[in-house]
Amino acid sequence: MPKKYKLLINGEWVRAIRESSLQVRNPYNQELLGTIPKATRQQVDNAIQSAQEAFKITKNFPAHKRALILEHTSDIIKERKEELAQTITLESGKPIKLAKGEVDRASETFKFASEEAKRLYGETIPMDASAKGENRIGFTFREPLGIIAAITPFNFPLNLVAHKIAPAIASGNTIVLKPSTYTPITAIKLGEIMIEAGLPQGVLNILTGTGSTIGDAIVRDTRISKITFTGSASVGLGITERAGLKRITLELGSNSPVIIDKDIGVSLQKIVERCVFGSFAYSGQVCISIQRIYVHQNIKDQFIKQFLKTVSELKSGNPLDEDTDIGPMITKQEANRTKQWIDKAISEGAKVLIGNSHKDSMFKPTVLTNVTPEMKVVAREMFAPVVSIMGFEDWEQVIKKVNNSKYGLNAGVYTNDVKKALYASKNLEVGGIIINDIPTYRVDHIPYGGVKESGIGREGVKYAIQEMTQLKFVCFNSNIY
Repeated sequence: MPKKYKLLINGEWVRAIRESSLQVRNPYNQELLGTIPKATRQQVDNAIQSAQEAFKITKNFPAHKRALILEHTSDIIKERKEELAQTITLESGKPIKLAKGEVDRASETFKFASEEAKRLYGETIPMDASAKGENRIGFTFREPLGIIAAITPFNFPLNLVAHKIAPAIASGNTIVLKPSTYTPITAIKLGEIMIEAGLPQGVLNILTGTGSTIGDAIVRDTRISKITFTGSASVGLGITERAGLKRITLELGSNSPVIIDKDIGVSLQKIVERCVFGSFAYSGQVCISIQRIYVHQNIKDQFIKQFLKTVSELKSGNPLDEDTDIGPMITKQEANRTKQWIDKAISEGAKVLIGNSHKDSMFKPTVLTNVTPEMKVVAREMFAPVVSIMGFEDWEQVIKKVNNSKYGLNAGVYTNDVKKALYASKNLEVGGIIINDIPTYRVDHIPYGGVKESGIGREGVKYAIQEMTQLKFVCFNSNIY
């Protein structure tokens, strides 16, 4: 029988007050995996009150104890790797080999957080740099903000949750988490793991249900000190309009580009394989999936030929199979939306080189050419297994083309010319630039975030901690004695 999952409030697993629930289904075959409670407004209030009470403890919790809980969490995630990977695959449709990679990353994210918990440094201020500062000693230290509200998406149901919970705990905050209704079971299992690791009650509260009930309540509540959200730009904008004076971190949309110069100094096939992976891993449902490929005209035809051959070798099917490359999109509706966008581009002159067909939520990897910057498939975030290939000749002009976007998360640049790499680093309007690799590259201790409509703030454990703490200044006056 499908399991009935519960909310985590004040260290206890509780049912919805009115027993109202949502179904969680496998996007590959629509199998019912379980049901989750729809939290009520009262339960949202209870969770926030619980986090508020727990903060009285965590704000003074020693760093070594916070670090130990986070390290234990990392270890338990490793021990439960197979179970967690299967859960990720079943509820998100992510191929199992990618799900296992996500579990490894989440374990490392908590490990990084355990280390950073011991590095919350302040600094001394040279007060006597001013004549009025003589005989004074000044220093700063960081203290936690309070309650962190975290809202997470479906595409990385473990590691993106980890990127919000781990730095919050490392810095002495408490958390109210709302995971995606598509993939809540993984987050619930992480809650179980953290309790096993010794997390005090009330530090982590998990609320499942609708955004209209939970999201709106936590965004508006004045007891919340910070909101960290990963999702669509439209929802992110709504959060900023309702949040008031809370701190906000938003990781929003992208249509990540990669630029491939004629002088690359390595086998073109190596770059092709990386670009195929970056375009179609998890059916393109990654914030930094490659959506735009700009290839120098001198190698464009050869690149396309090798790219299409490599795409044709990808295996679609059951994401639980170890050799599956392409699983389902998260819903049939998203697959239908993808088809509509492609067909619209075709009517505007785009050409399909491969793909553009689907059955239910399974969408074949699709490659387009003859696209223009105004087409949705180029200008908007596809979040689907679709990539457009365009040619270029001039380096400065291609940088301008890349920048002709409302997004700016990550960009990849392949070139053997250091001057071109430095020019791209200085002039690309993005939050992260990956030289000689794809924009989909990320490890979990680097600063991560975008500009323009790709968001505000930065993740990556150390950088998230900075945004989850506030700087306090202290000055000792020795002139009084």
